[in-house]
Amino acid sequence: MSIDEFIIAVFCFIDDEMEKFLKGKKLRARGKKPALEDSEVLTMEVVGEFLGHDGDKAIWEYFKRHWLRFFPKIPCRTSFIRQAANLHIVKNLLQEQIAARLGALIDSLHIVDGLPMPVCKFARAHFSQIFKGEATYGYCATKKEHFYGFKGHIMISSIGIVTQATFAPANVDERDVCPELSERIQGLLLGDKGYIRPELKDELKKKGVNLQTPLRDNMKDDRPKAFLKRMLGIRRLVETIIGQLTERFHIEKIRAKDLWHQYSRFWRKILAHTVCIALCIENSQKPLQFERLVH
Repeated sequence: MSIDEFIIAVFCFIDDEMEKFLKGKKLRARGKKPALEDSEVLTMEVVGEFLGHDGDKAIWEYFKRHWLRFFPKIPCRTSFIRQAANLHIVKNLLQEQIAARLGALIDSLHIVDGLPMPVCKFARAHFSQIFKGEATYGYCATKKEHFYGFKGHIMISSIGIVTQATFAPANVDERDVCPELSERIQGLLLGDKGYIRPELKDELKKKGVNLQTPLRDNMKDDRPKAFLKRMLGIRRLVETIIGQLTERFHIEKIRAKDLWHQYSRFWRKILAHTVCIALCIENSQKPLQFERLVH
């Protein structure tokens, strides 16, 4: 579809989902009604993210410059950014609603992984005042490097839909976050060696979640080799999803200066990714072929 058709498709999709989400209720009980409808703001954010405009200012400028005929009531930049940030919880709940409708929660297979979200370059960490008292030092085993900031935690379904996500200070153990992420799922959960902890496996088992990970070199593995090979192949899917979230949506970049705006940015990117999957499915395309949505 063309970019015009894509914007219209995203708006119609978001507007329908908002209608289901609100169920006839008003989002605001008092105060002046914003110039833009919330569905319009969310559409601008999702489309902006898809096109690589991941900053609030960049999204506002893009639509102000090119799409006033679609959004004639675009307010000043400050008002747009404030309205977008005020929708941070809506983005979270809307994404969860879409994921549930697509069957992600009842999927029998999920994969969990994490990614570094540095606040600044490591050499500047000692001098950084951004998120002071909230950001911490951590280590990324995949990249084999230390960083300062937060760590994103992502759980996906078997076709790549984000089932649950969060971010925490970089020094928080991913095994401590895993129970929260897996609260609403059951079945097989695949993780990497970083999730090895007998107590965690037992805790999840009581909730109907079978956590399976590769074992360390000094641990005996009696599982069938065919299963281990299959597990390794399936786990590559989460690497693909994290690759999309970082390369297209820049989820690892910290541009906000407080947790409120960072939370909004984080869920905007997750929502945009989920909406793209939904549109791919609606257009009879493979769920992760985002590049075919606009041509």
